[in-house]
Amino acid sequence: MASTTITPTRMVLNQLKGRLKTARRGHKLLKDKRDELMRQFMDVVKRNKQLRLRVEKGLTGAFASLQVASAIMSPEMLEQALLYPRQSVELGMKFKNVMSVNVPVYSFTTKNSDPAEIYPYGFAQTSGELDDALAELARVFEDMLELAQVEKTMQLLAEEIEKTRRRVNALEYVMIPDLEKNIKYITMKLAENENATKVRLMKVKEMVLQDAHNYQK
Repeated sequence: MASTTITPTRMVLNQLKGRLKTARRGHKLLKDKRDELMRQFMDVVKRNKQLRLRVEKGLTGAFASLQVASAIMSPEMLEQALLYPRQSVELGMKFKNVMSVNVPVYSFTTKNSDPAEIYPYGFAQTSGELDDALAELARVFEDMLELAQVEKTMQLLAEEIEKTRRRVNALEYVMIPDLEKNIKYITMKLAENENATKVRLMKVKEMVLQDAHNYQK
């Protein structure tokens, strides 16, 4: 039912029609945005699945090698070998815009690019499995960083999708129907008033004719 506070005038009717036009345009734009966000989200979900499998496989291999190394080497020797790392990593973060959502982009740089710098020990008294474990961890680190980026992107996109969905529903099921009902109400009221005015004018015309010419219909 139309709001009883609406004043049934042509000015209000034109204002409501303008708002309805804007609401419909906004509804279409938000639906398009929601659909594109969903497409982007599904792409990120697929990428997340691929990265997770690669990271899990890499970590499993690295931990298996580390377990063998810990069985071969004494705990003291293993701890001493890993106590003073030679390589350092610096993480960076910037943002990119995806459908009005600022998602993070992580990157990293190492102190130097020499692959041997990942081994903080000499090779004489350590196990080859320890070398394999560190090499695998170095390889999987980049995938782990991208996985963190992808999962954060998924979270931000999911939040934006939910907000957009609520706005679409509010326009589709609340605002647009209310505007249409109010426009219909005012249109009917104006039509009633116009008909009533015509009847009054006809009555006045009859009265004027009767008074002037003693005319009867």
